[in-house]
Amino acid sequence: MIFYDTPNPAPNPRRVRIFAAEKGIDLPSETISIVAGEHKAPAYLAINPRGQTPALKLDDGTVLTESVAICRYLEALHPGTPLFGTTPAEIGVIEMWIRRIELMVMEPIGKIWVHTHPFTARLPTQRFPEYGESNRARALDAFAMCDAGLGSSPWLAGDAFSMADILLLTTIDFAAFVGIPLPEDLARLRAWHDRVSARPSAKA
Repeated sequence: MIFYDTPNPAPNPRRVRIFAAEKGIDLPSETISIVAGEHKAPAYLAINPRGQTPALKLDDGTVLTESVAICRYLEALHPGTPLFGTTPAEIGVIEMWIRRIELMVMEPIGKIWVHTHPFTARLPTQRFPEYGESNRARALDAFAMCDAGLGSSPWLAGDAFSMADILLLTTIDFAAFVGIPLPEDLARLRAWHDRVSARPSAKA
């Protein structure tokens, strides 16, 4: 298999790299440069017609896209050190947080990125800066939701580090790159960010 990767600050490929590092999986990879436009080149579009990274091409030619789907596939291949939970309750809580992060945290951050960041200004798509900025309050509300959700637990979905923590870390770090740092008053979330950032896998 081969993993089509993009360096930081791209959050979605980083999810897979962190997941693989936590599991001890060595993924043969090929770097696709978004800055150089390689994700829109015919060679890569033949692999993923959506022109997005990451992608995982299996030995039989099957191509998986979407970071969580790729990680679920790797979890099935390497069930040791489970990151999607083991009990029905753990699986449900982790899935709940995955959906919340994708829909409530990453979505407004993505809109701010697309409509306000200097990098995206060179793209041919029309931008609406005021609309982008209007999502900042949504992103901050989502951070507060995660802070409250942590409660007294060390990790987002409970006592065990999970895929939910990977998603939130990559999303928060991407938000900082976009210009949305964690508010100082979210003490639990900031302490969580320190813990997860200290894991060796976070350097992936």
